[in-house]
Amino acid sequence: MIELENVAYSYGGGELLSDISLRLQPGSFHFLTGPSGAGKTTLLKLCYGALFPTAGQVQLFDRDVRSLDRDDIALARRRIGVVHQDCQFLNHLSVEENIALPLTVSGRDMLNEGANLRELVNWVGLKSRAEALPPELSGGERQRAALARAVIMSPDVILADEPTGNVDWEMSQRLLRLLIELNRMGKTVMIATHDLGLIRAAKSQVQARVLRISNRRLQLAGADL
Repeated sequence: MIELENVAYSYGGGELLSDISLRLQPGSFHFLTGPSGAGKTTLLKLCYGALFPTAGQVQLFDRDVRSLDRDDIALARRRIGVVHQDCQFLNHLSVEENIALPLTVSGRDMLNEGANLRELVNWVGLKSRAEALPPELSGGERQRAALARAVIMSPDVILADEPTGNVDWEMSQRLLRLLIELNRMGKTVMIATHDLGLIRAAKSQVQARVLRISNRRLQLAGADL
């Protein structure tokens, strides 16, 4: 689905990532960890074509990212849902309208999509907040809205960048359960996080591969987690 082979990425004259090889298989669950500034967000951006590698090869759904034009990249990204660390919304639109934006942009018939949209809003626990505006939401509500927006197009892969970074432990567990449920539906999931407690909590619920960025390289984390 997504494959990186001997990938490097340089930023500002220095190499941030080096010799990274990774394959995200259908239905797999990954955690990506490492200290702040290690390159977790950069690696996620390489995985969905927001950045191109300075060396090596990135393939999205069996196609070299360098061979894709802007339209091809847009189509590939419809198959990849991204939950950004700093989730942004249009403040003049309701929560439900913000979640539906990917459908609107892609030209879907909203009359036909209405039932699915309402079901998704209910699934993330925001039914009572559907008409609220983003500034009225708590941190946990914003993260759940961001997750709903990321999966509204029914992507094959979900990439989440520190999705629990700004919420309390109870809410982080709720978000984790939603991501695990998506994985059980067959979705490939990768979560970038520095929260080792979250990873430990997940390991009793899902078979997850834990990867760590250290000294610019990607390593399989040991049992010390």
